[in-house]
Parts: sequence; structure tokens; C-alpha cells
Amino acid sequence: MIITIISAVAQFGVSVNHNMVDYLPEDTPSMEATNLMEEEFDQPIMNARVMLHDVLITEATTYKQQLEQIDGVSNVMWLDDVLDLKRPLEMANRDTVESYYQNQNALFSVHISEGDEVEAIDEIYQLFGNQVAITGDALDTATSQKMAGNETMYAAALLIPIIIIILVLSTTSWVEPVFFLTAIGVSVLINMGTNIFLGEISFITQSVAPILQLAVSLDYAIFLLHSFADYRKQESDPKAAMKLAMNQSFPAIIASASTTFFGFMALSFMEFGIGADLGINLVKGIALSFLSVMIFLPALTLLFYKWIDRTQHRPIVPEYKNIGKRVIKLRFPVFLLVVLMIVPAFLAQNHTSFLYGFGDQPDHTRAGSDQIAIEEEFGKNTPMVVLVPNGDMAKEEELVQQLENINHISSVISYVNTVSPAIPTNFLDESLTEQFYSDEYSRITLHTNTEPEGEVAFSLVEDVRETSETYYDDVHLLGKTVTLYDMKNVVEQDNTLVNILTVVTIAIVLLLTFRSLSIPVVLLLTIQSAVWLNLSVPYFTDTPLVYVGYLIISTVQLAATVDYGILFTEYYMKIRRDMPALQAIKKTINHKTFSIFISASILSSVGFILGITSTNPIVSSIGMLLGRGALLAFILVVFFLPAMLLIFDKVIERTTLKANFYKGE
Repeated sequence: MIITIISAVAQFGVSVNHNMVDYLPEDTPSMEATNLMEEEFDQPIMNARVMLHDVLITEATTYKQQLEQIDGVSNVMWLDDVLDLKRPLEMANRDTVESYYQNQNALFSVHISEGDEVEAIDEIYQLFGNQVAITGDALDTATSQKMAGNETMYAAALLIPIIIIILVLSTTSWVEPVFFLTAIGVSVLINMGTNIFLGEISFITQSVAPILQLAVSLDYAIFLLHSFADYRKQESDPKAAMKLAMNQSFPAIIASASTTFFGFMALSFMEFGIGADLGINLVKGIALSFLSVMIFLPALTLLFYKWIDRTQHRPIVPEYKNIGKRVIKLRFPVFLLVVLMIVPAFLAQNHTSFLYGFGDQPDHTRAGSDQIAIEEEFGKNTPMVVLVPNGDMAKEEELVQQLENINHISSVISYVNTVSPAIPTNFLDESLTEQFYSDEYSRITLHTNTEPEGEVAFSLVEDVRETSETYYDDVHLLGKTVTLYDMKNVVEQDNTLVNILTVVTIAIVLLLTFRSLSIPVVLLLTIQSAVWLNLSVPYFTDTPLVYVGYLIISTVQLAATVDYGILFTEYYMKIRRDMPALQAIKKTINHKTFSIFISASILSSVGFILGITSTNPIVSSIGMLLGRGALLAFILVVFFLPAMLLIFDKVIERTTLKANFYKGE
């Protein structure tokens, strides 16, 4: 309890990173380009667009000064940075003017320093009120920061009562659910507090890890206390009953914790740092939950077991003793149906359309309506920066002309087309040239009218790179689209590695647990089929899926729900020694369906509540996939796994060490 209190306080000192770009490997082209630009140029790439309605040119220059004075705003760029406003606008390039000012609407490109997004955005809204509209990465980050903490609390407030109701239905004591939640709650708080040693965590870890740890490891506490209740009927001494319960439940708890532990461990091998961040946090959480259940929960129970005795009640949910008989009649149709669905589901989940960033803000939010307002006036704009060696203005002018001719590039801003290649840079004030030239590099800014990501946007990155490399050997690209292009390449490579590691490590744990060559295959096929069916739904519903959510859930669902199969199979293998296969399967279904349903309903509730309450597309996507995945895993364990165990009974017997199956007449 002392460690828990310290951890509860320490968690407030853990910083949360809301910038996905920080989790890309340092050697990706966009990260190298970003680091190079920060070294060479003082002016960063802009991360927000700020539009003011109904303003005159003279007013706009005043408003620009007000924006520059806001804490956290490090740079503001507008029309006066690229044109001399003392000259009539009619004489200027029309496309250039309309990129910044049209229909008495002024559009400013703004850079807000990392860490200052919330305060700066709030001050801009406060200063200009309904006259202003904002969009861009800085707004996305500010929105994510504001909502993450509130949404986690909101999700917990919805979830804990639901979990308590589910647990009350599954127990015969009113306070027993409090013991379950206390044991796991303690480990969750310690996990969150010990993150202070990691320095910082990602916003996904902050939103997902505590609730996921609670849902996944609650089973360990249930295993122990149910076993304790059984031994209390045989032993008058509670300490003796607890010793027996710990010995009896340890194999099931260690097997369940190990599969989840090693499954989550696979995430920590991702090159994309968000997966590794979440993986390390969940691995630590599972280890702490295991220790809490095996050390803290027995102590807590022995101190307060009389409360359990005093609050006993009759079972609320009646036993369904004939469910096994009904389920087993469907074994052949279910087996054939799942086998027929596996291949289409596997192919479909490989052809889902993916998003690699946040996607658009919801239309009903202020951020969503601002984005629509800005795009209606000025169109879509995703800036991209090209860095090339300086010194050859003729070559640079040719490159700029080629870039201007590429589809989806609406404008190009460089020295040669904004000032003039005929004017040497040393004739001008440094304040006019420093945005275009450093000692070594020339900076060319492209304004594109594509979405930040997608086939068109990623093809544009390739076209710009190819065009630039025909003139220069040393070319660097950066910007949101370039970052998402690199993110796509990184996470796709991660996918194969993580899936292989997850399957292999869980297979090894299952092999050691059951001492069988065939049971790991049967269990993994059952749960992996549920994963493929789950991940194929977005393809058949034509819904784009956030790739980070897809990658994480393909690991998390397998690691978290394989426990259902372990619980079912372990009981079946035990009683298979005393009765024929058909009778053993029926009895296993009768005895274990409700326990598995309780676990699945808790995990599914966690997923759906995360999906419903979170405005962050990544967290919401993980939640909906997890909710649906837990239900599919439950259905396949109850209907498909029994069919597999019956059909391959002889194979399982021959490939399992000391199976000792019943040999009666």
C-alpha cells in the first residue's frame, strides 16, 4: 500500500508525448531532413493555418503582429513576407496573393513551439473569438492533449460500474468484486507511477494501457479467489485454504500471464516507438498484476475474508447444465463455416485501406468546423519542404519550374520565383534571404492540395523526390505527408516482425504449458481466426482503419484472448483422463462457458467504451477492434475450439506427453 500511494503521486510527474513524429526512428529520411533543417534554418516548418474573417490588408498586418506576440508562437508568415504590400496587389502574382488573402479573409501560416500548443491555441481563440478558424498539426496535438486525460477519466467512470456489475453476477459475495478490483487497481497505479523512470509515455499508452491492464489481468484475481472459495469448503483454517488455492491456481495464472506477457513483449520490438512504448508499459503492467495477485491479494483476503463471508448471496445467474449438449450438436457446421471463412478473412484483412495519421477532425467539433471553413476559402494545403544544395541559381530555377508543373502542387515558394535569380543574395538584407538560404542549403516550400496521406499524397512525395534527384544528388524532403509516408513504410515492416514474434512466443508458452505439439496449433488457429475475422470487417464495410491500431490490436487481441482457450483446454485435458472425448467436451462447455463469458464481456466492454468515448482516432480504433475481437474470440472458443478438440482427439493424444486419455469401453 505504501508503494501504491507513492506511485499514485508519482504518476502526476510522468510527461505525456502527443507528437507521433517523435516515435519515428532517427534514421528515417523525414527525421534526417527535419534535423538538417533545424540545424540550417532558424525558421521552422509551419504547423498551423490561422484564418481571420472580414479583415482588410492593413488590419491583417496588425493581426499578424498580435499573433507573433502570443507565447509559444515562434513564427508567423503572411503575404507581406513574400510581396511588397506598398505596391498594388493587382500587379502581383494572383496565385500568390490568393494563397494568403481572398474575399477579405486572411490566412496566416503559423509555427507553434512543441509543448506550447494548448496555451497558444487557447490564446488565439480567446483573442479573436468567432472571427478565427485554425487547423493543422498544432491544433491536432492541442486537441489530443486536452481530451486524453478527460476521456480516460470518463472511460473509467463508465467502465468500473459495468465491471462491478459483471463481477457481481459471477460471484456469490457482494464485496468479492471489490477485492478483484483492488488487487488489479493497485498494480495499475504502481505501473502508472513507475513510468516516471521511463521519463515520458505516449498519449496512446496513457489512454489505453491502464484500462487494458485492468481488463486483461482481472482473470488472475478471479482464478485465485474462486479457488480459495472452493478450498474454504474443505479447510476450516483460512490460511491453509489460501495456501492450497495459491498452489492450485498458480499454473493457470502463470500460463495466462505468460502468454499475455510475451505477446505484449513483441510490441516492444517495433521500430515505430509508439508500439514499443505501449509494449513495455503493458509488459510491466502484466508482471505487476501477477505479483499483486500472488502476493498482495492473499494478504488482503486473509485480513478481510470475514467481509466476504458476511456478504454472501445466492448465485444471481442460474447454471445452464445442458448448454454443452446443444453446442456440441453444431460442431461440424461450425467447423466447416469457420474453415470456409478463414481464407477470405485473411485475404480481406491484408487489403484494408489504412490511415497512418490522425485523419480529419470530427465535423461536429470546433476543430472540424474550422478545417471545413479554411478549406472552403483556400482549399486543402499540406506544405512540403525540399532542401537542396545552394549555389547554382540556374539549376534551382529549372527545378522550381519542374516542380510547379507537377499535379497537386498549387504553389512553390523559393528565392528564384519569389525574389529573382537575377538579384544576388548579398545585395539584400539577411531577413529577406534567411528563409530561403542557409550556408549550405536552399529551401523550397511546396503548397500541395492533396490530403495529408493516401495514394495520391504518397505518389506526390515520390514524384517530388524523383524530380529533385534529377538535378541534385543531395535531396531532403520533409513535411506532414513525407512523415506519414515514412511512417507507412516503418509500420508495414513492423507488422511482419511483430506478428511472427507474437505467434512464436505464445506457441512456446503453450508448448511448455501443455507439453503438446498439437494443442498450441489448435489454440493459435482458434484465436488467430478470430483476429483475422475481426480485422477483415473494415475491408467488407469499406471503412479505413488507423494502421497503428491495426498493428497493435493484431498483437493485443491474440495475447489477451488466448487465455480463454487456455482455460477451456486445461480443464478439458484434465477431465479427458476420466471420460470419453464427447462427454469431456460437454462437461467443459457446461463448466467453463460462463467463466470465459465473464472475461470476454469485461474485455469487450473495455474496448467498446474506449471506442465510444475517445475522440482520438487511434485510441478509438484500438477500442472498437478490441471490443469486437473479444466477442469473436469468445464465440470461437465456445463453438469452434470444441469441434477442433473432438475432430483431432487422436492427434492430440499422440502428440501430447503423458496425455493419459480415458481408455474405457
